[in-house]
Amino acid sequence: MQPQRNVQDYTQLGGAVQPQNTVLRKTYGLLGLAFLPCIAGAYFGSQFNFAAVMGNFWVTIIAFFAFFYGMCFAIEKNRYSNVGVALLMVFTFGMGFMLGPILQYSAGFANGTKLVAMAAAMTAGVFLVMAAAARRTKADMNALGRFLMVGAVVLMVGVVANLFLHIPALSLTIAAGFVIFSSLLIMWQIKTVIDGGEDSHISAALTIFISIYNIFSSLLRILLAFAGDD
Repeated sequence: MQPQRNVQDYTQLGGAVQPQNTVLRKTYGLLGLAFLPCIAGAYFGSQFNFAAVMGNFWVTIIAFFAFFYGMCFAIEKNRYSNVGVALLMVFTFGMGFMLGPILQYSAGFANGTKLVAMAAAMTAGVFLVMAAAARRTKADMNALGRFLMVGAVVLMVGVVANLFLHIPALSLTIAAGFVIFSSLLIMWQIKTVIDGGEDSHISAALTIFISIYNIFSSLLRILLAFAGDD
């Protein structure tokens, strides 16, 4: 039995196009909408005094993972309804808010605003390239999916390890790994939608949003690590 769908058609295309194209267009529409609360969250997060409130490192980490995985689970449970859309908006606001510390750190650089803009421009470029590649690639998406699954495990092991080790070189390596992993994940997700393997634009938008978020934050960390305060 097909799950009941009760979700806004953001493209207003109805049955005028093939179902796969409808899902993809609705995915892009919802993705664009999702960045509005993300930007608002980033603004409020940059004004928030994290140092005064988030005094305990481990409490902060646990709160982040609880929010991230809890919201992802809730969104996936409502992937065919407008409840999922609303939860996605809350999620993107929260993720934007959590950019506060790195945005505050960037503000300490004389060229901090330029670095943030550069990271955003590079992220947009990566997304456009991978979206175009998804339409043209003949690669085996099943093989790529297995590779991404292994890559996700490796990256998470690295993240957890560095929570204890605090090695700058490892942190940069993980950031670079996230850029590559998330770029391929964007291509995989878009291609999966095109091929009809994903019928929920909410799930697709969630995956692509997280990928773009990871690319931006990782690129910004790399740029900040190599940029001088000049």
